[in-house]
Amino acid sequence: MFSYEMLVNAAHRLPRDFCPPSLCMPDIPFASGEDDEKRFLESRAAHHAERLFLAAKAQGLALYGISGFRSYERQKELYRKACLRNDCQTLCDVAEAGCSEHQTGLALDVSCPAVSLNLTEHFGETEEGKWLLRHAPLYGFVLRYPKEKERITGIPWEPWHIRYVTKSLALCLTITGQVLEEYFEVTAPSDAP
Repeated sequence: MFSYEMLVNAAHRLPRDFCPPSLCMPDIPFASGEDDEKRFLESRAAHHAERLFLAAKAQGLALYGISGFRSYERQKELYRKACLRNDCQTLCDVAEAGCSEHQTGLALDVSCPAVSLNLTEHFGETEEGKWLLRHAPLYGFVLRYPKEKERITGIPWEPWHIRYVTKSLALCLTITGQVLEEYFEVTAPSDAP
């Protein structure tokens, strides 16, 4: 069952065949090819991403989408490659298939030219990163893996990863300082990626 408030993590996995009910390509700048699946978002999330990116542009900021939707099979391949590299840090940064919010079509990784469109913690120090943290909730998005919540989410700080949860929930989480695990009163498992 699809819900904008769904919790996805290592303890709350999506089935292999899960796919959002409607995917579309938002009219935002992307750092990937025209036919790449990661340019897609769930339709409501795509609409609000367009509004978010337009607001940033009006402030003279340059946000770029890096990765939106990711199928179960694509996530499985990314995790397999991380395992082959045998890189502990990469394994912490790459969720197993079924554990990634990208499969919902509600998550979007964002970057900017100031960090060469890379997904790096330095994005959080850019004007775009600071603006995104403050303004994303006004468009229904939250910074899903904030600093100092790593033990709760099981994921290292990712200033680039936003998640559409609806405006009312985004504002609630922002005002209370909670992440989804706290909102649902669950914790991440100790073996979370």
